[in-house]
Amino acid sequence: MFRAIKKLFIVPSVIFFAGMNPVFADSDAAEGERLYKTLRCASCHAVGPGAKNRVGPQLNEIMGRAAAGIEGFRYSRAMVARAEEGLVWDEENLRAFLTAPSEFVPRTRMAYRGVRDDEDITALMVYLATLTPETNLGVAHIEPGDPEVAPEILAIEGNVEFGEYLSSTCVTCHQASGESNGIPPIINWPAEAFVTVLHAYKNKSRDNEVMQQITSTLGNEEIAALAAYYESIQE
Repeated sequence: MFRAIKKLFIVPSVIFFAGMNPVFADSDAAEGERLYKTLRCASCHAVGPGAKNRVGPQLNEIMGRAAAGIEGFRYSRAMVARAEEGLVWDEENLRAFLTAPSEFVPRTRMAYRGVRDDEDITALMVYLATLTPETNLGVAHIEPGDPEVAPEILAIEGNVEFGEYLSSTCVTCHQASGESNGIPPIINWPAEAFVTVLHAYKNKSRDNEVMQQITSTLGNEEIAALAAYYESIQE
């Protein structure tokens, strides 16, 4: 009745920048993503897989990066000068810049006046710290190239118990506790994002032969069940 599942390899969920304060909670990343959109950061700065420079440079891997470090982007003379002085976007410098860009880098082209709430800045930095080569999907886990999944498929209500059964092989590699142990965690994903990602592999929009093979054996109900199960697991 149930189809066999070999191994489920999916991109990691959240990896924090090593230099960030360890007291930051995971919830800050979700709040940071929300602020990134509501404060209109995203209108000038793209993030995630395939992110391109816009009015401002893309911000993947910004934490720990040298200022003016994106090749091909035309930075202001002021930013280039600070880069030549050795400016690096560590926690202290990025916090100062987000608080008052024009004060930290006079004559910067960044028009935004700054974020005055310390908690908002912390959340933004935690979110930016998740945009590493390993994750590079932000909280939503959906890449720009992923095709839209039909509404009727997204509307399928997955059976958590069925999903747990199907995941029996997955958890030999992906820990239900959320620990990585060298294998990316996949718990607590939004179900809609989980379904979208698996369908992207299923229709070969994502280039991973292992995942393409695995998802080719899964039907819509099975994918929905796995999504429901992994969404239900809380860290």
